[in-house]
Amino acid sequence: MPTRELAQQVQREIHLLDVDRKFFTTSVFGGAGYGPQLQRLRRASIVVATPGRLEDLIKRRDIDLRAVRVCVLDEADRMADMGFLPSVKRILDRLPRQRQVLLFSATLDGAVGSIVDNYLSDPLHLATSGVEAEPDIEHVFEVLMRGDRAERVAALVGEHGSLIAFCRTKHGSDRFARQLESLGVRCAVIHGNRSQAQRQQALKDFRDGSADVLVATDVAARGIHIDDVPCVVQCDPPDDPKDYVHRSGRTGRAGARGVVVSFVEPSQKRAVVRDMRAVGIAVEWKEGASVGTRPTDPKMPAPAVSTPATKKRPGELGWL
Repeated sequence: MPTRELAQQVQREIHLLDVDRKFFTTSVFGGAGYGPQLQRLRRASIVVATPGRLEDLIKRRDIDLRAVRVCVLDEADRMADMGFLPSVKRILDRLPRQRQVLLFSATLDGAVGSIVDNYLSDPLHLATSGVEAEPDIEHVFEVLMRGDRAERVAALVGEHGSLIAFCRTKHGSDRFARQLESLGVRCAVIHGNRSQAQRQQALKDFRDGSADVLVATDVAARGIHIDDVPCVVQCDPPDDPKDYVHRSGRTGRAGARGVVVSFVEPSQKRAVVRDMRAVGIAVEWKEGASVGTRPTDPKMPAPAVSTPATKKRPGELGWL
């Protein structure tokens, strides 16, 4: 798993599915003490791990992978983007020759393709696609200078009730949260420099309505699921067009409607149009804002375009 939050979510879901309690499942990840994790690890038959902490446990000789029979790589493309592929390969090299490897990924090219070529024998390729998989999301692109973004997000909170705001950097997330709080908007912050306890508290505060805005880096773009998020704001255009799709996927989930608002400076317009074309979203600029729609290409299913979602509070954390 690429992130701590996803590892914890998967652990919880496996526990719910194991109604007969045949297996003891635990998760191991960085940012938390070794002691409690080691106690649970000694009892576990299923371990959900982030690559860094798993390698640490191997080096400490707290875990031995020679008896592993099934290995699942989830969000493999994200782990490649985050630089975890060398760790993943070292972990796979420690598995026994007789094992089953399952790889879940949005793409199978590049670095992920090397995993398929080198570690999967005669793999079966399963893909999901189709109109039914397309979320019901309205994409809005607003030309807005950086200094005006906090007030605009405050206005969007008044319209939608709550939202997730993505920023490019950790320090930018902290700074933007302070700007929002100076306007009376209650914020929670999640990024890589926050401790595990702080990250868990941020999710809890957003989930139960103690915070109106979850300000996050791309650490929250994949894996994290919170019910009934009516709006996602992209305060900074992502570096990779795929990250735009994953950020946007935090809203419009499980058949619900959602809206994604992207803030774009005038100098960024050309790059944003190019990046959106790469993910199948055509941008029609209007004065002050524009609405993004998917082109009517028969090879690319078009999702329904919704009006902004009604005000809702985020629900319980759940499965991706």
